[in-house]
Amino acid sequence: MRETQREFELRMIVRGWRSQGERIAFVPTMGNLHEGHLTLIDEAKRRADRVVVSIFVNPLQFDRPEDLAAYPRTLDADRRSLEIRGAHLLFTPDETLLYPRGMETATRINVPELGEQLEGAARPGHYTGVATVVCKLLNLVQPDDAIFGEKDYQQLLLVRRMVADLNLPVQVHGVPVARTGNGLALSSRNSRLSDADRERAPHLHEALDTAGHLLAQGAPASVVEAAAGERLHQAGFRVDYVAVRSASDLSEPDTNDTDLVILAAAWLGNVRLIDCVRAKRG
Repeated sequence: MRETQREFELRMIVRGWRSQGERIAFVPTMGNLHEGHLTLIDEAKRRADRVVVSIFVNPLQFDRPEDLAAYPRTLDADRRSLEIRGAHLLFTPDETLLYPRGMETATRINVPELGEQLEGAARPGHYTGVATVVCKLLNLVQPDDAIFGEKDYQQLLLVRRMVADLNLPVQVHGVPVARTGNGLALSSRNSRLSDADRERAPHLHEALDTAGHLLAQGAPASVVEAAAGERLHQAGFRVDYVAVRSASDLSEPDTNDTDLVILAAAWLGNVRLIDCVRAKRG
């Protein structure tokens, strides 16, 4: 596996692959890689001849400085994981490359509506930071395919909307949520859970899974949201939101919407977890 921090070298490597007719897939990450990230690389390998992975902890998308400071940096372990999984190029840009004039005056990308609700409302500015850095990375790598996990389902839709609105020549693909055996969605934040909270954490997926069954039985969205929120509260979570939305655009579903997604964010101690479950209305 090759590695570079330099824009010129990145472009030269990618240009060489493309000149040989090879298809290129890209997996953007913030590092601290776990099995969920590695399933994205597997999907990238299925879709393309060459796989580029980026690691950059993006300050612009953190709404709390303490979260940015606490984010685990595990580059040596990440390199080993990527080598084993078969990535072809690791791109590790620094802040100077991505924000050459500093973040305060950087051009930013805002995706209206999608970026302002749910996670966007709970974490103001978060999705502006995500859209900005993803657009920059896509422009640098210029892949044919970009691979994202569905755990942050809102992020996946937001990136798709941005790519379509800005006419970027890349196909965006989602990969189902990777989970532990007890249903907990894999996340870098899980390592910060206390032993007691790790025991409680699978209740998040259980509550959403139950909510999906209720929707399939014809329960109204408002009833489903309230029931899931109460179940999480009883399990010891502090709930930011539980929301039933249209899977296509996160609009509030009407009676004709049958393809739905249930999204939630909730705290255990000082760790904020997100998860989602696709559902069909009965």
